[in-house]
Amino acid sequence: MKSFMIDRYKKSGALRLGESPLPAMKDNDVMVEIHAAGVNPLDSKIRDGEFKLILPYRLPLVLGNDVAGVVVRVGAKVRQFKPGDEVYARPAQDRIGTFAEYIAMDAADVALKPANLTMEEAASIPLTALTAWQALVERANVQKGQKVLIHAGSGGVGTMAIQLAKHLGAYVATTTSTANIDLVKSLGADVVVDYKTDDFATVLQGYDVVLNSLGKDTLEKSLAVLKPGGKLISISGPPDPDFAKENGFGWLLQQIMRLLSSGIRRKSKRRGIRYSFLFMTANGGQLAKITALIEAGVIRPVMDRIFPFEKTNEALAYVETGRAKGKVVIAVK
Repeated sequence: MKSFMIDRYKKSGALRLGESPLPAMKDNDVMVEIHAAGVNPLDSKIRDGEFKLILPYRLPLVLGNDVAGVVVRVGAKVRQFKPGDEVYARPAQDRIGTFAEYIAMDAADVALKPANLTMEEAASIPLTALTAWQALVERANVQKGQKVLIHAGSGGVGTMAIQLAKHLGAYVATTTSTANIDLVKSLGADVVVDYKTDDFATVLQGYDVVLNSLGKDTLEKSLAVLKPGGKLISISGPPDPDFAKENGFGWLLQQIMRLLSSGIRRKSKRRGIRYSFLFMTANGGQLAKITALIEAGVIRPVMDRIFPFEKTNEALAYVETGRAKGKVVIAVK
């Protein structure tokens, strides 16, 4: 099958278009013919080698972390899907590879595609929506009336998180640039801070939850926005000891992550705030709940551009500019 892959880790290196063997199937797997694949900053970080300590992939590696397509085969133990089903998923982190014509995934990580979305729209959803769900529902347990700040509201995670937080009944603030103010307001943001003209740390206060996807400066300034007992959740790091333990990392990696996060954990504790790092995981059950929200009109996809399969490198480069509104998608079929 045709696929875009890396042969070695290299910052900003081009993906190689080549032939890969069909992925091997297990009894609990479904084989999916890929129609569309979402592009994420995570793809660039994996290519650059940023995660090689915690995600020891075998090279060559087919990239891609979001998929929508059609089931063509099911494993012997699979009962919930059949050939012909239209599905979407974020594959497990050790089985990525959606920049290709086919992928095999554990059926537990897969959900039926929302009936009201195209394949391209569906491929834009899984990773970002699951990130928002795991941060706001699972980790933060956001309740009606709570105040939530979502950084980078016009990005892939931000556009999903604003809509989900509003559905949960939260009062939502977000940061974005001047050009994207109307977009984030249309998604439900109650307060929009234009980071080009205002400092969110002086404008906002008394928040229960902050979801951070930006750098160290924004992460630390976010502490000033939170009230005692608040939760600071970061998807951009630094990873903490709890993350290391949950993933079964060895003693050395646990100590490295303890050291990397010691500063923000210490500053958070001083203010009575809980810091945690979130690295989202594949979950078909959660994705099915998100499907129900999409079909009910509660959440809608926000897409910037669709690239043809042969332009996968251009799609990745465009995502790396940081200017995309919502998601960038590759039309594979």
